[in-house]
Amino acid sequence: MKFKNTMYRLGSTPKLSLRRFFIGIVLFAISAGLIIFGYLHLALLQLPGLILLPIALYFAIYGYLGIFANRFSQILKDREKLNQDLF
Repeated sequence: MKFKNTMYRLGSTPKLSLRRFFIGIVLFAISAGLIIFGYLHLALLQLPGLILLPIALYFAIYGYLGIFANRFSQILKDREKLNQDLF
């Protein structure tokens, strides 16, 4: 029951989850760009890239988890309807 409530809570705002996911992807691209540019030209630029990387991954993973939870909660709702109709 706790799992189902968590899925419903995480999946309740799919637009926000998609926005978080895209923010994470953009931050990841900026972070990777800073790391690559720092590797090629100025080594100090690698530090902001490495600091930004976990933040970007957090946003991307949290957003993707929300998107997944939304899809999964829709499956759970459909399954509950099917079980109620059969019995």
